[in-house]
Amino acid sequence: MRTLDNETSPLLAGTGNRLAIITAGFCGAAGVMAAASASHVGESRNLSAIAAICLAHGPALLALGLAGRGRILALASILLGFGTVVFAADLGVREWRGHGLFTGAAPLGGFSMIAGWVVIIFAGVLSGRARI
Repeated sequence: MRTLDNETSPLLAGTGNRLAIITAGFCGAAGVMAAASASHVGESRNLSAIAAICLAHGPALLALGLAGRGRILALASILLGFGTVVFAADLGVREWRGHGLFTGAAPLGGFSMIAGWVVIIFAGVLSGRARI
């Protein structure tokens, strides 16, 4: 029976896992800093959103980096990591510079995060059938 993994490429496996763990660390640190800033600066929707997004996705990226194996979960970690970084960066630039990172950055980041979670659903559905 053919598996979905079939000699996972080094780009998606080893490097991807390491990158997911590094991104998780950055997300955790950024989330805590944004939460602290939001509590001291006052009511900032952007800082609160950065904290929520980073502190929700950081642990997911850490789990994917430590335990995720195979191309499907590597793709999920890439989508989640990319989306989280772009979304949080857009909100941060908007908070401190008054404009977004680039046109469409928040929707691109949001779509990427949603796609990452959908890929995780897909991996769960396939987990009983093949190695993911």
